[in-house]
Amino acid sequence: MNFYRYSGLLLLAGVCCGAVGQTAAIAADDEAKILKYIDGGWDSLSRSMTECKSLVDPKVTTAPVLYLPAGMAVPQAVLDVEAQCHVQVKTLPRRMTKMGDVKVAEIATPGLLYLPNRYVVPGGRFNEMYGWDSYFILLGLVHDHKTALARGMVENFFFEIENYGAILNANRTYFFTRSQPPFLSSMIREVYEERGGTGKALDKAWLAKAYGYAVRDHALWTSAAHRAGATGLAKYEDIGAGPVAEMEDDSSYYQDVIRWMVAHPEQGAGYLVDAPDAPTAEQAAGLRTTSCDIAASKVCARAHVDGHRLSAAFYRGDRAMRESGFDTSFRFGPFSGATDHYAPVCLNSLLYKYELDLAQMATALDKAGEARRWKSAAAARKAAMDKYLWNAAEGMYFDYDFVAGKASTYRYISTFYPLWAGAASSAQAAAVAKKLPVFEHGGGLAMSDSESGTQWDLPFGWAPTNWLAVDGLARSGFRDDAKRAANEFRATVMGNFLLDGTIREKYNVVDGNANVKVAAGYHVNVIGFGWTNGVYVRMHDLVGR
Repeated sequence: MNFYRYSGLLLLAGVCCGAVGQTAAIAADDEAKILKYIDGGWDSLSRSMTECKSLVDPKVTTAPVLYLPAGMAVPQAVLDVEAQCHVQVKTLPRRMTKMGDVKVAEIATPGLLYLPNRYVVPGGRFNEMYGWDSYFILLGLVHDHKTALARGMVENFFFEIENYGAILNANRTYFFTRSQPPFLSSMIREVYEERGGTGKALDKAWLAKAYGYAVRDHALWTSAAHRAGATGLAKYEDIGAGPVAEMEDDSSYYQDVIRWMVAHPEQGAGYLVDAPDAPTAEQAAGLRTTSCDIAASKVCARAHVDGHRLSAAFYRGDRAMRESGFDTSFRFGPFSGATDHYAPVCLNSLLYKYELDLAQMATALDKAGEARRWKSAAAARKAAMDKYLWNAAEGMYFDYDFVAGKASTYRYISTFYPLWAGAASSAQAAAVAKKLPVFEHGGGLAMSDSESGTQWDLPFGWAPTNWLAVDGLARSGFRDDAKRAANEFRATVMGNFLLDGTIREKYNVVDGNANVKVAAGYHVNVIGFGWTNGVYVRMHDLVGR
């Protein structure tokens, strides 16, 4: 199901030779250069509400607006920014205690949500603080002893839970409908257990506050909206409808999807709705139910090709896919349009670790009863994962379609998540480790073995999943495999860095370079890049041990 053939670029000689296990060693002076670049890059990627550059949103075309929680007095620094940056400062219409308390439709002009502390953004078009990106960014901040900045980011997430009802995909109003993969407990531990070379830890009062917010964040993932049927597992779910607003700057994505669906009727027919490109008022009213609201969404209004539009069901899955962070792949059907039908390996592994983290925090806070409850929840989740997600014959974990009542056969790098989370038995971990060749290439670990033409599939590799896989292998005792795979990905990052002086969002791990072309989805390879920076320095430590 390829859209096209990828064309390889000339590789940087001596950095990555393209064959598994043959990665050349990184020269010490080159290593010093990239580590210095990363350490210095945290400042250029950091933002605060007192700087004009923080308020710009490249993803939409409206003038910048900064929103404060309902009832909050406007800080003097924000008043200063209002005049200096020519930004409107507004207050949300009511207090938010849970996701959905304020509807996206109530916000006439999308804008940035106020956060009290400085934070690090990924880079490029992503000019706000993201949910799961921040965990991998924190790995780098803690490594580089920027503990105050890391702690401030964690406390920003506390602020989001308290004032916006949940940890959001990112701090923009159009993200009021979804979260991102749950890493808060891992971020709390990174900050709480880091001593920054001083030997001085945070006190238990901070941990008690953090524990309370983590409990509230965890509850989102066990709420009705996120239950994967009767499996006892969780799913991704966005409570909004229609196409997402942040695709306003990518004018062709949904049209590209429609064209593919039309060209592949055996796979895409169920996601297409026949409708005129210029519907009447009556036809537009019907599309609000069958597809999306043309009047309410600029993205919806232009999401049509030759009398075809996408169904409301596709948009539900598309939104859930974006909560997963894997936007986009063919893991959950074409363009992951059925994401909301699956109990995914990744999410449930993260929640298993989350529950063990909460048990550890509760123990440290002398809450023995709560610690037992969290351990019991983790044990129940592991049992459900073994029942629905583990395939002993294949020796891999697979996502489970609870709507169809069957496991997926799509081989995905998330099979390593249970190793990182500690949910895999020694036998399961050994079986998964044997499947490393399915994903391993000369430039690192690919997302899958399926070349769909989308950015979260073959031949692409990403820092967060490469890290979770290699760290999971190392934690499970497969240190040689972990070091080799880490060195392969590091060599790819280094090769591109020496070529053009940048670190990128993602890489082509088959060719071992940053030549990233996709047929549908984000068409750029953003420079920055927060999570790649954080993962690189942690991989540097891992291979050095």
